[in-house]
Amino acid sequence: QVQLVESGGGLVQAGGSRRLSCAASGRTLSRYAMGWFRQAPGKEREFVAGISMSGGSTYYRDSVKGRFTISRDNAKNTVYLQMNSLKPEDTAVYYCAADSHTIVGVTPTVQEYEYWGQGTQVTDSS
Repeated sequence: QVQLVESGGGLVQAGGSRRLSCAASGRTLSRYAMGWFRQAPGKEREFVAGISMSGGSTYYRDSVKGRFTISRDNAKNTVYLQMNSLKPEDTAVYYCAADSHTIVGVTPTVQEYEYWGQGTQVTDSS
């Protein structure tokens, strides 16, 4: 079992940047494909970005392509989400999640992720 803790959220102005981190403990992160999800008030949780076990494949929802970058450092057991050119509609609680079943590539399907962090809030301050 792996425990996930997100950090890096906060207030950010439109057009600004923020880097979220997801630190894992309990098991090595290299056993998991990793995803970032978000949930805005009154909306369902949605996939934002994912990265394969090896880090060789990434996948993004269309609305964040070119603005967000997911990366991982398996030696540090940490996954990152660099968010640039933030928009008001990016306001949400951001969650990282771990998927042990997807060996190749990455899936955007929420139900495939077994382990979740508690989330970190990103809020537009404009």
